[in-house]
Amino acid sequence: MSGFSAEWLDLRESADHAARNPILRASVARAFADRESLTVVDLACGAGSNLRGLAEFLPARQKWLLIDHDPALLAAARTRLIAWADAAEEGETLLLSKGARRLDVEFLTADLSGGAGAALAGKIDLVTSAAFFDLVSAQWLEAFAEQIAARRLPLYAILSYSGEERWTPRHADDGRMLAAFHRHQARDKGFGPAAGPRAAELLARALERLGYSVETASSPWRLGAAETALIAALAEGSAAAVAETGEVSAETIEDWRRARRMAEGCEIGHSDLFARWAAG
Repeated sequence: MSGFSAEWLDLRESADHAARNPILRASVARAFADRESLTVVDLACGAGSNLRGLAEFLPARQKWLLIDHDPALLAAARTRLIAWADAAEEGETLLLSKGARRLDVEFLTADLSGGAGAALAGKIDLVTSAAFFDLVSAQWLEAFAEQIAARRLPLYAILSYSGEERWTPRHADDGRMLAAFHRHQARDKGFGPAAGPRAAELLARALERLGYSVETASSPWRLGAAETALIAALAEGSAAAVAETGEVSAETIEDWRRARRMAEGCEIGHSDLFARWAAG
C-alpha cells in the first residue's frame, strides 16, 4: 500500500474532523446510545485521527483496536493519543481518559491487502475506517463486504474521496488536471486497481445486496484562509500525481501548481457511509 506520513495526516486532521457529516455521525451515536461499552476496530488507522474524531460520540467505556500496515504510523498514533488524552497509562494496552470516557487502545501491525478477515476476529461492535476505501479495489470491497456480513458487523466508513473538486478562483486547466489525477488515483495501491471516487457507491451496493441498510452523506473538505498549508500541500501532491501520468505537459502542471498553491480556497468531495444489518 502507498504510504502516508504522520506529518501529512497531522496536517489534514482538523479538516477531516470538520468534514464528517454530522447527521450521519448522529445516526452512529444513536445506534449505540444505550450501550455502556463498545468495542471498535479501526482499519488503516494511520496516526489515530479517526479515534480522536469519534470517541466523544460513543459510549463512556470504549475498547479500540487500531490496525495499520506501518509500524511508524502506529507509533505516531500512540504518541498523539497520549498527548490528546487527559490522562494515559502506558502498557501493551494504552489506557486513556478523555472527559467522561475511558478508552482501552490496542495496536496491531497488519497488511490488509489480502483482505480484512484476520482483523475482524474476536468481539467487535463496530468496524470503522477513514479515508481508506477509495484506495482499495472493487474486488477487495466486495470481499470485505462479505467478511463483515458474515458476522453482521456495523460499518462506519468516513471520508471516501468522491471525485468532486472546486477551486477558487478557477483555473483554465482544472478539468484536465482533475481527469489525469483521477486516472492516477485508479492505479494499484497494493489492493488491485483502486476504486477511487467509485468506492463509496460500490461498497454501499455490495452491502445492500448482502442485507444491510446503508446511509450515505456528503462530507466535503471546505478549505479557506485558515488552511493555506493544507491547500498548498494538496496542490503539490496533485501536481506530482499528474506528472507521473505523463498526460499533461510539464509547463501546464507547473502553471497549475503555482496557481493552486495560492488558491483562496477549495472544496474536495468526500462521502461518509453507515451500514447496519437489516436482513431478517
